[in-house]
Amino acid sequence: MSAEPLFQPLADAESLVEVMFNRKPLRVPAASSVAAALLAAGVRRFRKSPVSGEGRAPYCMMGVCFECLLEIDGVPNRQGCLVPLHAGMDIRTQDSLPDSLASADDQDLVLAQATVGGAHHGS
Repeated sequence: MSAEPLFQPLADAESLVEVMFNRKPLRVPAASSVAAALLAAGVRRFRKSPVSGEGRAPYCMMGVCFECLLEIDGVPNRQGCLVPLHAGMDIRTQDSLPDSLASADDQDLVLAQATVGGAHHGS
C-alpha cells in the first residue's frame, strides 16, 4: 500500500522571491511565513536576547514562544512565524530593544523579569 508523503518541499527554484535581510538581498521560498522562509534559506539567528545577549531562533512556529521576533518593514517585535512572506520585504534581526522601549525604566523591568524567572517562588 502506497501513501502520499505528508511533507513537501517548501519551494523549487521557480517559486523563490527576493527580500532584503539585514540590508542584503536574499532569495527565499515564497508562499510561507517569514520565519519558515528564513529558516529554509539557512538563517539561524533571528534576534538577540535583551537579557543574556544570546542568539535566538524560532522554536514553536505558531506564535506562542516569541523567539522569532524580527523587525519587518520597519516595525519591530513582529513574530516572523505569523507574518506571511511577500517579495520586497525589508527584514532585519532584532538585536536590541526598540528605542521606545530602551528607557532606563524598561531596561530595569527586563532585568527584574529575568531575575524573577530564576528566583524561587513562594519562599
